[in-house]
Amino acid sequence: MSEPILIMKDIDKSFPGVKALDKAYIDVLPGEVHALLGENGAGKSTFVKILTGVYQPDGGKIIYKGKEITIPDPLSAQKLGISIIFQEFNLFPHLTVAQNIFINREPKTKTRILLDEKKINKMAKEQLGIIHLDIDPQRKVSSLSVAEQQMVEIVKAISFKSEILVMDEPTAALTEAEIEDLFAVIKQLKASGVGIIYISHRLEELKHIADRVTVMRDGHYIKTVNYRDTTIPELVKMMVGRPITEIYPKRTHKPGKVMLEVKNLNQGKRLKNISFNVREGEVLGVAGLVGAGRTEMARAIFGADPIDSGEIYLEGKKLKITSPHDAIEKGIGYLTEDRKRNGLALGLNVKDNIVLSSLEYFVTHLGFLNDKKITERSGELVELLRIKTPSLEQKTKFLSGGNQQKVIVAKWLCRNSKVLIFDEPTRGIDVGAKREIYELINKLTEEGVAVIMISSELPEIIGMSDRVLVMHEGTIAGEISREEATEEKILMLATGNK
Repeated sequence: MSEPILIMKDIDKSFPGVKALDKAYIDVLPGEVHALLGENGAGKSTFVKILTGVYQPDGGKIIYKGKEITIPDPLSAQKLGISIIFQEFNLFPHLTVAQNIFINREPKTKTRILLDEKKINKMAKEQLGIIHLDIDPQRKVSSLSVAEQQMVEIVKAISFKSEILVMDEPTAALTEAEIEDLFAVIKQLKASGVGIIYISHRLEELKHIADRVTVMRDGHYIKTVNYRDTTIPELVKMMVGRPITEIYPKRTHKPGKVMLEVKNLNQGKRLKNISFNVREGEVLGVAGLVGAGRTEMARAIFGADPIDSGEIYLEGKKLKITSPHDAIEKGIGYLTEDRKRNGLALGLNVKDNIVLSSLEYFVTHLGFLNDKKITERSGELVELLRIKTPSLEQKTKFLSGGNQQKVIVAKWLCRNSKVLIFDEPTRGIDVGAKREIYELINKLTEEGVAVIMISSELPEIIGMSDRVLVMHEGTIAGEISREEATEEKILMLATGNK
């Protein structure tokens, strides 16, 4: 066995009120994929941000190519040959794809003043070609889909010819075909001697690429094992400290009357004659490939995007929804797929985020906010949803992804919403937190809430839905009952086959 190219030993890191890392450890060999696993809040992202110079450790050693080093900032990491693809995109939306890939490394014209755009575009096209990505390098990043932006991040990272490459949830927003292309690139990088630290909550994908696995829990190093010598249940037990026998809790609640009905919803070329209903206490799953129109449909119902025509009814009454404010007033909540950009005010604390959409409930007769009532109600919801936070005053940006998701759920529970639309509710969330979100969805339906759940994970759709709507190119391609739902049937409809 070759010597490790990287050793991170006894790494400590604290934030206000939180010990994020306590003697954390990993070693990475050249040409291996080393999976780094753990629940949200286990310290994985903090660990790799220390490796890439985003954070400075409070203690411990980083040994790279046999020498102890310090990494003062991300640029220093890149110069050393250490790159990262972050879970949160790190792109400039107003720049082109090519400009983003070669930011701070742009070739200049002979005058040395202007950028050589022609050369930048040519170089970018070559890099995009490595992973068979057919995107015009001159397109603005703001015009790309979430999946396309993720792939540009990957291209940008591999363009540094790094010897250590960190991938933090790289497949979260990708289609199956794009994931296959990514895995092919990972195998090329392995063959060329690159050491890859791979963070993912999709444990089933590790069988295609992982050599070894390091598990973390609550900021501590737990164990490193060869992937071929372990099983997914064993990894889950190491991650959460207990066995999880069933990921999807049993659904026993029977749906009631029709709560929300949508008739002939149209929006340009994106949505065509969308008609469906969802019942009181029902989970209606919405499946489809990236670009099928699932999020567009949710945003149209919520009033975030205007519609050309169509009707929306709540409990039999026709609604006029021209803005999210209208939808919220009527009792419709939307948990966006991009929770950090559209779902939360990350600079505000947990308490303020929870009551943000319900402030009118907490105004006194003199027109002031009743802080005591706000604290009581947000405290009740934090306890109910088991949100892990040092206090209600903790800034939301310091919470793990799973706990951030729970804060958004608390926000809509605070409003007593009748219909909740969950858009990718467990994206970037670990297996333990996923189970908690599923139990929460079941609890909501038992209380009569109608849930629309959009998900790209077919096991999740099948495991949680009472019915499944499948979308294809802006239309509803079909509906499948819970009893008949299989991945094959869903994929057939999602790809346009009957």
